[in-house]
Amino acid sequence: MVSLPVTNLARSIEFYQAIGLSKNAQFSDQAVACMVLSDEFSVILITHEKWSEFTPRLIPDAKKTAQFGLIVSKPNRDAVNIMIESGQKAGGKADPNPVEDHGFMFGRSIEDPDGHIWEAKWFDMAAMPASN
Repeated sequence: MVSLPVTNLARSIEFYQAIGLSKNAQFSDQAVACMVLSDEFSVILITHEKWSEFTPRLIPDAKKTAQFGLIVSKPNRDAVNIMIESGQKAGGKADPNPVEDHGFMFGRSIEDPDGHIWEAKWFDMAAMPASN
């Protein structure tokens, strides 16, 4: 699970639904939305106002800073492209980082409306070069 501060909760919910997450209403309200990626992983979207209740630290501007990488595995190249294109249609910025294509691995990125960058990656483990 990861928590992300967001400036506009409704806009963020729309974006995350577009890239394949579903909203768990049981753990959501006017200030928080639990967005489910899988049985094992959820993204908690929290308004800046609510976030400030948890810490006195400043919320960094994710459009200017990078603090961590958010990466999801996809089953094939098409699924990578669909996630990025769907996110772009929902207000995200496609490919803020360079596209990676190494044959055995393909990856693209999408920036959400608040600047948090997600990477979608596909790996063909059978085609991966042997390590020394």
